[in-house]
Amino acid sequence: MTKRFLPMLAAALALATSPFASAQPAAYPSQPVKWIVPYVAGGGTDNLARSLAEAMQPSLGQPLIIDNRPGASTNIGVSVMMQAKPDGYTIMQAENAALLFNEHMFAKLPYKPATDFTYIGTIGRFPVALVVHPDFPAKNVAEFVRYVKANPEKVSYASPGNGSPHHMAMELFKQKAGLSITHVPYKGAAPAMTDVMGGQVPTMMLDLASGLPIIKSGKVRVLAIALPQRASALPEVPTFVEAGFSDVNAYAFHGLIGPAGMPPEAVARINSELHKAMKAPKVVKLFSEFGFEALPGTPQEFYKLSRAESERWGKIIQAAGVKLD
Repeated sequence: MTKRFLPMLAAALALATSPFASAQPAAYPSQPVKWIVPYVAGGGTDNLARSLAEAMQPSLGQPLIIDNRPGASTNIGVSVMMQAKPDGYTIMQAENAALLFNEHMFAKLPYKPATDFTYIGTIGRFPVALVVHPDFPAKNVAEFVRYVKANPEKVSYASPGNGSPHHMAMELFKQKAGLSITHVPYKGAAPAMTDVMGGQVPTMMLDLASGLPIIKSGKVRVLAIALPQRASALPEVPTFVEAGFSDVNAYAFHGLIGPAGMPPEAVARINSELHKAMKAPKVVKLFSEFGFEALPGTPQEFYKLSRAESERWGKIIQAAGVKLD
């Protein structure tokens, strides 16, 4: 080893042990990740989020902390998410309201789904079904349509609230079938279901996450599923397609988003861990119990599907005249 080389070696060793040598960004994630749920704790969306977060955490190597921010048709949760740094440490579970409906229902929405979100990955969908009180004089969709048309303005329907997927699914059916039914919005699925079971309101579109137990108990009668194919949770129930209404396709659609500008490596990591978690036995069991259909996909597929569905629902919302401000 030459004398000339020794100073160079010493300098290299000094640099290697310098604090500046470790100034490279830590691998993602290096700290807990906040997972915003824009609904109250204990509901179907919250249970779904907690189940997925629990399954993702061991492989991700950091805690996923659920942060419930309900209200304003999920706009409160969206606002919290958008105020966060786009560093991958704040994500949100979004569904129809933020992804598809709100931009058509609010005149002054403070965000644009097409440009203000990072699309991380699809999760899946809660199918919705047309249900009636057991004493309602209709055993199928055709009989339902005939009865409502023979009794105009006399039939009402419940929903968990204005602008909910359940509300819009019934508005879609009304448009396609030419029906006149009065909307009775509630503050949540539970009170709406209670009044349908009690006969105070004869019918509603019900998501299977909330309604599968009462459907199977016979407390309500299910007439059709609003999906292109039969739901695995209720394979004996026909679709609206089978009843002659091919365009009545509606569901509560879920995916993970973040603030615009998230690092690609964070998006890729969360997407990968999400897909792994969706195959975990406990998650698969929960999906089955909820009637939830998994739809894993890339960020690009999520964005494309969301934009196409937003365009479709925009026309339905405009025809229904639904406004939330």
